[in-house]
Amino acid sequence: MTTSWRDGRRYLWPSAIVVPILPFLSYGIVSQTGVQGWWWLTPLLVFVVIPLVDMIGGDDVGNPPEDAAGGLQADRYYRWLTFLYLPLQFGGLVLGSWQWVDGGLGWAGKLGVLVSVGTVNGIAINAAHELGHKRESLERWLSKIALAPTAYGHFYVEHNRGHHTRVATPEDPASSRLGEGFWRFWPRTVWGSLVSAWRLESSRLALRRRSRWTWRNDVLNAWAMTLVLFVGLALWFGPGVLPFLAAQAVLGFSFLEVVNYLEHYGLKRSHNGTRYERVDEQHSWNSNRLVTNMFLYQLQRHSDHHANPVRRYQILRTYDTSPQLPAGYATMIVVALFPPLWRRIMDPKVIAHYGGDLDRANLHEPARASLEARGELVLE
Repeated sequence: MTTSWRDGRRYLWPSAIVVPILPFLSYGIVSQTGVQGWWWLTPLLVFVVIPLVDMIGGDDVGNPPEDAAGGLQADRYYRWLTFLYLPLQFGGLVLGSWQWVDGGLGWAGKLGVLVSVGTVNGIAINAAHELGHKRESLERWLSKIALAPTAYGHFYVEHNRGHHTRVATPEDPASSRLGEGFWRFWPRTVWGSLVSAWRLESSRLALRRRSRWTWRNDVLNAWAMTLVLFVGLALWFGPGVLPFLAAQAVLGFSFLEVVNYLEHYGLKRSHNGTRYERVDEQHSWNSNRLVTNMFLYQLQRHSDHHANPVRRYQILRTYDTSPQLPAGYATMIVVALFPPLWRRIMDPKVIAHYGGDLDRANLHEPARASLEARGELVLE
């Protein structure tokens, strides 16, 4: 028995709500100093400081003991840390809308507000991801609400019923392929996920002999939340806020898609001629970097998430047999934006993972010839 076990990271988990607080901190500093550059505090922390700290913060390879898992799962402290993200997220969106329209900012300040709010709402999709997998109806609705600022409510359907079924296969729009750069992956996954979500929800309703044009359609009611939110903000701040809302939404869901890109890059489940093998710890890239795990509700323990989707973030486990990224998600997100650098780092890892057999990898076919000829990809 290990009933005396305590979560040594218990008071580190609030790190996950630091990011949505940052726009308010920026506003306060700019108001006091007049220096609009402080609106870049959020992207500076997320894309520079966290990756640097992650490199020296070390790994956390411990798993909670099985007989402590039940208590951790039931502890509402962890649940409230996901709930708290939402009011901060929406408060930041209102603040950003106000500053965009009436803040008297120059273009550098406006761009800082835009990137800050887009980053907060992009990371909010991770909170929505955590909430959307749970059985409680409140958490599922909160998931769709968290997706509203990025106009990505269809993620709720596609991720749970599409991606988790087709992960690490060529049929999955959210699983990137060996040799496929992020900027090539982006349009494929954005459009493919939207189409897949609509088909999945239409099929679900058809089985129940209901029209797809109903408020019960989880794609439509999620999109309706975005429409109500954007119209409400436009009525409040004027139509001049609409370009801001559209741009921050694109930035936000692009943040999600770059995470999708790195989570399953080049990995593929084998097919026996009838069906794909069951998802296991070999089909996701993982990382045990402590700092990013605290900021992202332990998303980096991605293999266990796919094996146990309803398992709450605080009890996700790490596996010695899972493929490991060379750095945490915070660092690899930045690397993924530069395809030549990403391929130089990651392609050899995928090839080694499959013992040099490209047919076992989820391959971007145009890259095959160069891989076979030279053992590496031609950089686009």
